[in-house]
Amino acid sequence: MIIYNVTTNIHESVHDKWMIWMQHKHIPEMLACGKFISARFVRVLVEEEMGGVTYSIQYTTDSKETLDRYYLEDAPALREEGEKLFGDKMLTFRTELQVISDH
Repeated sequence: MIIYNVTTNIHESVHDKWMIWMQHKHIPEMLACGKFISARFVRVLVEEEMGGVTYSIQYTTDSKETLDRYYLEDAPALREEGEKLFGDKMLTFRTELQVISDH
C-alpha cells in the first residue's frame, strides 16, 4: 500500500475558494482517475512563519506502479488547474509513503 501525500500551504486570500475547489472538484477528480482507493483531507496544526494555512491530502493506492501510472497519465492535467486558479498563492510539495503496518 502506498500513500501519495500532497501538502499544501494556501494563502488566506484564496483559502475559502481553494477549500471549495478541493472538496467539490479536485479530490473527486483525483479519485475518479481510478488510481486511488481513498483520500483523507487533514489540516496540519502548525503556525507557518510565511502565513497561510497548511493541509495534507493523503491518497491511498495499491502500488508504486499504480502511482507511477498516475504521474504519467493524470498528474499533468490535474495539477494544471490548481496552478492556474491559485498560482503563487499555493505552495505544494508531494511525498510518497510506503505503508509498513497498521495497528
